[in-house]
Amino acid sequence: MRHLLLGLSLVTLAACGSEDTARVAEATDESFQEELQLQLLDAKPGDVIEIPAGRYALDRGLSLTADGVTIRGAGMEETVLSFAGQVAGAEGLLVTADDFTIEDMAIEDTIGDALKINEADGVVIRRVRVEWTGEPKTENGAYGFYPVQTTNVLIEDSVAIGASDAGIYVGQSKNVVVRNNRAERNVAGIEIENTQDADVYGNVATDNTGGILVFNMPNLSQEGGRVRIYGNEVYENDLRNFGHPGTPVASIPAGSGIVINSHDDVEVFDNDIRDNRTANVIISSVYASNYADNSWSDSFDPYPERIHFHSNRLSGGGDKPDGAELKALKLLKFGPGGSFPHVLWDGYAAEGRDPQICIQDEGAKVLNADLPNSSKNISVESAPFDCSLPRLKAVRLASAE
Repeated sequence: MRHLLLGLSLVTLAACGSEDTARVAEATDESFQEELQLQLLDAKPGDVIEIPAGRYALDRGLSLTADGVTIRGAGMEETVLSFAGQVAGAEGLLVTADDFTIEDMAIEDTIGDALKINEADGVVIRRVRVEWTGEPKTENGAYGFYPVQTTNVLIEDSVAIGASDAGIYVGQSKNVVVRNNRAERNVAGIEIENTQDADVYGNVATDNTGGILVFNMPNLSQEGGRVRIYGNEVYENDLRNFGHPGTPVASIPAGSGIVINSHDDVEVFDNDIRDNRTANVIISSVYASNYADNSWSDSFDPYPERIHFHSNRLSGGGDKPDGAELKALKLLKFGPGGSFPHVLWDGYAAEGRDPQICIQDEGAKVLNADLPNSSKNISVESAPFDCSLPRLKAVRLASAE
């Protein structure tokens, strides 16, 4: 194992049980950037690249392709890689390697995604902050944490702020744990998309457009299934939607707590979900999104099915929905001083098939917006959703958590 310490005055290399230490002149940000990228390019399995406390300005993206590498800082407020002046690269850091760990550092103001990890098996993101400083705006990078087509992923004790798509996103992946993180001032706080077997728990999602999203979208490499969302705080996600027009999240109304779109086998329990101004819970089909033009294969199932809410604590919200249609619906059905019930369902279901949407939370009625029939038969009910489903199994990562 080699330990490589990068800093303004000291570079330490340790290999084969011996240590060779070389002092270098005080580094400029440019020389630090070159040294860091060189270490990433030359990395070997088992290397630990340590970045001391400091704020480092980088103007081009970094990349890592070697398996088994750890990048470690001195803390998410102490070691900061700032890309505010980035002129090259689509991401802050792009990783295409297995058994990758990054911890105790921050990545700020990238021109694109902050941390993208592609086609990797074994990913640990721990105590890392990604942030676009300043006011939320469409020009911010799309994704904060962005593992895609990955397996055995752990994201924990981290922070994501200001992404114009999703702060914490996991897509087209398998075996995922997202726990004890904080997401705020993103369009989507946490998004699980087309992913199989994911546990999302212990997180705080607040001041986003939508708090926690579980999406199954067409024309991707796999469909999602078996997602558990539990023990989270999802509240006051009332931020205006600043997503790029035409993207799926651009259709999310401000004030959305937990949103399930076209996904099957989702269990949501023991969460605090409150004061999300459009609805604390939205269950919808892709027909209600920006992909409503049917441009997908015949094998894609657009209907959410086997959705199980139980043991959650829901309160407030639904009083100031976002968008002209939702405002009109609220006014028509509940009057100027009324509120939507806790659960808003668009009403899309496969013909002749029970969607098995089970809502067992106390006081949680369901507004069926009846979008397939142009909202001609809007209803508020609880009895049709009074059902239960088998509990989903916990996710077990291949490596120790």
